[in-house]
Amino acid sequence: MRDAFTLRDHDAEARLFFGRVMVLWGVIVIALLLLVLRLYQLQVVEHERHAVQSDANRIQVQPIAPTRGLIYDRNGILLAENLPVSSLTIVRERVPDLQATLGDLKELVDLTEAEIESFQRRLRDRRRPFEPVPLRLRLDEEEIARIAVNRYRLPGVDVEAQLIRHYPFGDLVGHAVGSIRRIAREDLANLDRTQYSATRYVGRLGVERHYESYLHGKVGHQRVETDARGRITRVIDRVPPVAGENLRLHLDLPLQLAASNALGDRRGAIVAIDPKTGGILALVSKPGYDPNQFVGGVDPAAYAWLRDHPDTPMFNRALRGQYAPGSTFKPFVGLAGLAVGETTWERTIHDPGFYRLPGQSRMYRDWSWRPGGGGHGTVGMQRAIYRSSNTYFYDLSVKVGIDRLAPFVGQFGFGQTPALDLPEAASGLLPTPEWKRAARREPWYPGDSVNLGIGQGDMLVTPLQLAAATAIIAARGKRPLPRMLLDADGDLEELDVPEPLPISLADPQDWQRMADAMADVVHRGNRGYGQSGTAWFHIGRDIPYRMAGKSGTAQVVGIPQGMRHDDLELSERQQKHAWFVAFAPVENPEIALAVLVENGGGGSSVAGPVAREVLDAWLLNRMEGAAVARN
Repeated sequence: MRDAFTLRDHDAEARLFFGRVMVLWGVIVIALLLLVLRLYQLQVVEHERHAVQSDANRIQVQPIAPTRGLIYDRNGILLAENLPVSSLTIVRERVPDLQATLGDLKELVDLTEAEIESFQRRLRDRRRPFEPVPLRLRLDEEEIARIAVNRYRLPGVDVEAQLIRHYPFGDLVGHAVGSIRRIAREDLANLDRTQYSATRYVGRLGVERHYESYLHGKVGHQRVETDARGRITRVIDRVPPVAGENLRLHLDLPLQLAASNALGDRRGAIVAIDPKTGGILALVSKPGYDPNQFVGGVDPAAYAWLRDHPDTPMFNRALRGQYAPGSTFKPFVGLAGLAVGETTWERTIHDPGFYRLPGQSRMYRDWSWRPGGGGHGTVGMQRAIYRSSNTYFYDLSVKVGIDRLAPFVGQFGFGQTPALDLPEAASGLLPTPEWKRAARREPWYPGDSVNLGIGQGDMLVTPLQLAAATAIIAARGKRPLPRMLLDADGDLEELDVPEPLPISLADPQDWQRMADAMADVVHRGNRGYGQSGTAWFHIGRDIPYRMAGKSGTAQVVGIPQGMRHDDLELSERQQKHAWFVAFAPVENPEIALAVLVENGGGGSSVAGPVAREVLDAWLLNRMEGAAVARN
């Protein structure tokens, strides 16, 4: 028998082994070739893409918010500034357990539930990953120290230095300057996302809103190298941001304070304008609100109080309040009658204390009407102004007719938005037959013209509109457009706005005669019963300069035909609104204004003294300053 050794085929085994070795070497060579090809692809073909990805993990491009421009009054007093603060921020992606981190922070900082709720809203509204979200806007030094000591156990938490908007005079200028707010999702549709990539606030109201593109500035950026925890180790390069433009307003802070004090605790508004330039010297709406409350996010309870308060402190009465102008509208009706040739200064009528349309029995009463007789007797234009005869202007408005009256008074800005840079300003309502057909589906009745003649019916104006219209009379027909902006650091296109054409009258002297008639409202006195101006007793007896004015009252509740009422029987909010418009000095006006006191009652007795106090503050202080300078 043959043994096992003699049965093995060594040559076959050798060939098999060699074949397997060659196959293995082939696999190794192919693997090495694939590896080389892959290395070539990664390091040569795709080098740039992977280098960028590597840098993205190590290097970040961070936007840098520009410094918001400052806002000054005409005297260089800061109305809106930027204050440095230390804010507590969280980067969500770097926090392993957000709830645990918030719990730890509560032990270090006295966080309120409102702050945590606001943080959660900001977290939902953030615009990009790894964006720091503020949890507490202001930290004191002790809180900063506690966070620094515990920084090792608070990944993703940082204390960030930033500038925040601050209004040094709070509610005194809140309605005049406006305010900013945190950028919300709905704002992003109208904002340049690149320019606002690092900005958290945007102009919300007033000057802050209208000049947002100038105040904001231009965003900068920096490339930084970060470690594994996302902390910056070095800045590679930096393009600094461009700060926003600084603005100077026509607003005069001392006059603003004087106007606010004159109005006191009453609801109402005051707007004062320079008749030569249209610059708004004062804009007061009371009650007001402190815009600083909204910079870091208003507390829900505080916002609810502001929103639900019956006096509506957030409502800007000077710009958005729309009221019947009452008798302050009469000078414009008078000028319309002169312009179209329906009256003259010499024409007179008999005023028995009421007016009736031809063929009608309805009585439109004068304010002087009383049972058994009343009225002003024989009345011409001048006496109709200084005694405020309703009957004269009832008759005149019917003679002029709505088709001629509305276009003429529309030149004064009624029914329009008069200001160049106050986007919230309402347009009021100048009723016309076309408007009534569209809004009421009714024709225009002669009684509508009667009511319009004394600024009642559907007519609505804002204090800004009435002040601007009064400034046109003061400027003798010139039409300076009201504006807040006086000048800026840079060139602003907003400053290059052409002035509208002046208002023409058949006889240019009619402007002066109307100014004189309005001066009689204040200065004509001691001439017997029914001969004094309506405001002489209240403000004109000791006035040291010549002032033109016109009072007005606007009904809040309707009075049925043929009935009288006692104002004392009405509630406070059913009382008439008190108006007074004025400009001074009459010969060379430096200021024109409109005063509204909501539910104040008499225009001459309530709003008149307020107007006098504001004019005194502007004119007498300037006179005293000039005297000191001469000495």
